[in-house]
Amino acid sequence: MAFRGLLFAIIPSAVLLSAWSATVPLPDPESLPEDASSVGKRTSRAQQKPGVFREYPGWEYNNFPIPPDCDVPGEWVFARFMYRAVYGWRGGRGPNWTIDYPRSDRHLSAAVRRLTRIQTRSVEQPVAAEDGDDIYNWPWLYAVEVGHWDLTDLQAAKLRDFLDRGGFFMCDDFHGTLEWEVFEASMRKVFPDRPIVDLPDSDPIFHSVYDLDGRYQVPGEQFVYSHRTYEKDGYQPRWRGIYDGKGRLVVAICHNMDLGDSWEHADNPEYPEQYSALGFRIGVNYLVYAMTH
Repeated sequence: MAFRGLLFAIIPSAVLLSAWSATVPLPDPESLPEDASSVGKRTSRAQQKPGVFREYPGWEYNNFPIPPDCDVPGEWVFARFMYRAVYGWRGGRGPNWTIDYPRSDRHLSAAVRRLTRIQTRSVEQPVAAEDGDDIYNWPWLYAVEVGHWDLTDLQAAKLRDFLDRGGFFMCDDFHGTLEWEVFEASMRKVFPDRPIVDLPDSDPIFHSVYDLDGRYQVPGEQFVYSHRTYEKDGYQPRWRGIYDGKGRLVVAICHNMDLGDSWEHADNPEYPEQYSALGFRIGVNYLVYAMTH
């Protein structure tokens, strides 16, 4: 591993202890800064400090139980990317980035504790590009419903800088042609010069912990009612990504599947176990790959 990558993977483990914070109001997307000219420039130590743990009102959950060990630091934290969405705040119930939040995040964190030796914090971390240099403290970043995102210039520039410094980004839960086009439009703002490619079965990300040659489409909770693994015209799961100049995967794109729901509903007896089992294995492989590459 490159020295920079080693530092990026290890240093956060010493600073991931975040004070507990009560639920705070959602930021107004119209008031967020959009100027990207300061991205990558020298900042103060105050701006570089990791943000404290806080909760926001979610699309589905507003009072999900907080684990009693939420203030115990970890080597790895589920960091959820906050972004501006095409369709706004969905009638006041929460923006698209809060779908499955925080139940999905905490279930995956619990699974990582059980399935690996990684010291994992029990609660997630919402991460905003506008919040100083906080994004650089969380080397594994996840976004959901990216078929609805509409990145500002600042968000796109900060995400690219985060990835160029050694970060890893995983996105999930978007389906069909239209949502792909919406996703791709913003992703091209992040990396206009790097292609999105299909990942071969031989890629190391599918073999970092589990051998995942035999993958299949992981549906959302809607499968319980519809008995369909697909949504919209997203009939086939697409495992895609973006590599850096040294051939390392830095963006993992899970299209036409809903891994977030597979984590969220792992304790739902009506949701098939086989999908949660694969969903957890994919999540573990992706984060272990991110921490070792």
